[in-house]
Amino acid sequence: MTRRRATLKEVAERAGVSIATVSNVFSGRKPVNDDLRERVEKAAKELSFQIDRAASQLKSGKARVVGVLVPDLDDTFFTSLISRIEVMALKDGYDVIVASSRDDRQLEESRLHTLLGWRPSGIIAVPCSDTVPDILVREVVHLPTVLVDRVIAQEAVTDTVTIDNFEAGEIAGRYLVEMGHSDIVLAASDLDVAPIRERVRGAVSIVQKLIGKEPEAVALGSNAERGAELFAHWLERHPLPSAVFALTNVTTLAVLTALARQKIDIPDQVSIIGFDDYTWMSARKTALTAIRQPVDDIARVAWERLLLRMEGDVSEPTPSILHTSLQVRDSTRRLMQPADGETAQGTGEPPAGNAAKERPNSIH
Repeated sequence: MTRRRATLKEVAERAGVSIATVSNVFSGRKPVNDDLRERVEKAAKELSFQIDRAASQLKSGKARVVGVLVPDLDDTFFTSLISRIEVMALKDGYDVIVASSRDDRQLEESRLHTLLGWRPSGIIAVPCSDTVPDILVREVVHLPTVLVDRVIAQEAVTDTVTIDNFEAGEIAGRYLVEMGHSDIVLAASDLDVAPIRERVRGAVSIVQKLIGKEPEAVALGSNAERGAELFAHWLERHPLPSAVFALTNVTTLAVLTALARQKIDIPDQVSIIGFDDYTWMSARKTALTAIRQPVDDIARVAWERLLLRMEGDVSEPTPSILHTSLQVRDSTRRLMQPADGETAQGTGEPPAGNAAKERPNSIH
C-alpha cells in the first residue's frame, strides 16, 4: 500500500505553527526566525515531508527555481561554479536545476527547453559555443538571464560574467619569457571557443612582443584522456618544448598525463603553467604554477546579477569582467641568470611589473 504524503497542515500542527509559517520556511518568500525554522524543519523530517514543486508552481505561475546550464559536468571548473551558485541560491530561497549540454549545440537547445519547462525565475548559462542559443536570445526579453564564461561580452544581449582572458594569456606568456623560455607551447582545448582564443591571443601577443617568436597552440579538446593521447602524439612529432602553458584545467591534466607516460620530468625537462588552480595542483610533489580563476567571485557576481534581475531590475545589460592571478610554485624553472643591468629573467619570482599576482579581483 502506498504511503500518503504528509501535508503542510500536518507539518504545521506538529511544529505548533501556522500553515503560512511552514510555507514561508520552504518557499523563502518571507523571513522566519531561527527557532520557528528549526521546529518546522524538525517536524518535516519526522513526517518525511516533501515540497510538491509542481503544485506550488501551478499556484504561483512561476517556481522559485533557477536553471543552470553548463557545457560539461566532467569539468571541475563548471562543477565548482554550480556548487557555489547552489549555496547562494539556497540562502536566498531558491532551488537550482542543473543541466549539461555535453558541448553539443543541439543538446543544448533541448536542455534549455527542459529547463524552461519549469518556468524558472531565472537562468544562468555557460553556452557551449560563442553563439548564444536562439532560445535564450528570445527568452531574455522577459526571463532574467546571466551568461557566464564562454561568451563574447560585447555581443551579448544580457548580463555577462567573464574573466579577462587576453590578460590571463599575457600573464603566463610574460612570466615564461622572463624565466628565460622561448620555445613555448600553448595547450588549448577548443580554439573555436572565445575564451580560449583570447588566452592564446594574449600569450602570443606578449611573447612576440618580448622575443619576436610565436608560441604554437595545440588543440587537445575537452576530454583529459583523449587530450593526453593527442599531446603525446604531438610530442612524438616535435622537439620537446622548454615550457607548456595549459589553457584549462582539463588540458593541464592532459599535458601532465602525456608527460608522465613518457617519463618527462617537470620542471627539469619541461616547465608547466596550469589553469584554474585547484587543490590537486598544489597537492603534488612538484606543485604547479597556475593561473587562478576567481571562481568564487564569478559565481557570486553571476548570482547577484541574476537576483537583481529577478527582483525587477530593468537597467541595460552589464558586462562584469574579473581578473586572474598567477600562483608561482615549483613546476616552472628559470633557464638563465640575468646579466648585470638587465631586467630580472628567471629569478624564480614573478616579475616586478606583474601586478596581477597580488592584485585583488575587480569588476568593470
